[in-house]
Amino acid sequence: MQDDRYETGSVTPGHAGPTRRERVKHAAADLARRYLIAFLYLYILLGVFTIHEDIALRARSIGFAPHGWALVNALVLAKVMLIAEDLRLGSRIKPHPLIYPIVIEAFLLAVLFIAIHVLEHLIAGMIHGEALAASVPIIGGGGVVGLAFTALSFFVALIPFCGFRQVWRAIGPDRMRALLLGPPPRPPDGA
Repeated sequence: MQDDRYETGSVTPGHAGPTRRERVKHAAADLARRYLIAFLYLYILLGVFTIHEDIALRARSIGFAPHGWALVNALVLAKVMLIAEDLRLGSRIKPHPLIYPIVIEAFLLAVLFIAIHVLEHLIAGMIHGEALAASVPIIGGGGVVGLAFTALSFFVALIPFCGFRQVWRAIGPDRMRALLLGPPPRPPDGA
């Protein structure tokens, strides 16, 4: 979702291109905007998952209080999401319809998020002197079904985000802004 005008270094006749400082400033603002969007999306997503887990556990009279972890995980995973975006994981398939990179990117991010969650617990376990097997987190209630359900939930929840990014790249920021925020298009004559 970057503005490519600042990356190409193109100069129109009679006008000097953006200065190095302007390019750096624009790149930093673009990175901050992309990070904020990814963070907010993930924070809402993880917050909903956390609230759902809290409700399910309270129904069984089990206390649950890690709502702050949704914030921490969203901060970390947003950075992971930006790195994956810069690597253009889902965009390497060019000649196919746009749905392919959307689905591939959502799938890869879901797998990556779960892998990072497991790695986070393994590292925490090593720091606290726990055995490796004791550090493996229980995901989605445990077992293969819980893991598959969690991966599927992340995958489905990431499709709109990845779809938005891929369409943004395909049609450009100006056209996307006009489609989303501009006046509705008038129907063609005779319709």
